[in-house]
Amino acid sequence: MKKEEVKKVVREGYARIAIQGGSCCGPAQSCCGTVDIVQISKKIGYSEGELKGLPEGANLGLGCGNPVALASLKEGEVVLDLGSGAGFDCFLAAQRVGKRGKVIGVDMTPEMIERARENARKGGYENVEFILGEIENLPVADNHVDAIISNCVINLSPDKDRVFAEAFRVLKPGGRLMVSDIVLVEALPESIKNSIEAYIGCLAGAVMKDDYIKAIKNAGFQGVRIIDESAFPVELMANNVAVPEGRKVPIVSIKVYGIKPLQIY
Repeated sequence: MKKEEVKKVVREGYARIAIQGGSCCGPAQSCCGTVDIVQISKKIGYSEGELKGLPEGANLGLGCGNPVALASLKEGEVVLDLGSGAGFDCFLAAQRVGKRGKVIGVDMTPEMIERARENARKGGYENVEFILGEIENLPVADNHVDAIISNCVINLSPDKDRVFAEAFRVLKPGGRLMVSDIVLVEALPESIKNSIEAYIGCLAGAVMKDDYIKAIKNAGFQGVRIIDESAFPVELMANNVAVPEGRKVPIVSIKVYGIKPLQIY
């Protein structure tokens, strides 16, 4: 499938999620069955306190980790969320950076942007801005943000090298990258791979873990390391995937950290 075709399918899929309020990666009344969004969110690293007090409908259960928890956000910083969805992580980040800070959410789906803006209005988040755009071509100036977060989105991109290059460009020198994402630890069985190709959900564009880390380093980031790694149940990710009995799907959720160097030679 060509890159633009992948983007089209993903955009259409997430437009449906934005409108219906359901997810193909695990929330209540999803294509995967009845799943509790709150319980999923707790399992992937969100605290009870983080899940309370946010605008209703901001958490669609689309993540695979909590990038905000490890981003060391500070008062007054500018934060960028790649693939911001309905705004869940943006609103958590906004609480950390305070009124002197700012959070920018970028998403390529107009319906998601509309929903996120409505959530921001309902929650009174004046320090959060949502912009329509692609993470491969960020509508953000060079050297503009202090920290970048992203939650289970970059795996959907057909051009991850470009995503990390763009992330590097918009970060200030010394800025931090903190992403949670899904990667492979071995090749997918053909039966699953074929099913996932038709699905284009949370696993379709996942690459091998070493290749993912290499792409971040190739973009220029230093100190790149995996902070945390854990198994991620395939039943929370894909619909009607035939997994051979006794065979584990080789996917993990990772939290990755990297820094843009203060001086670039």
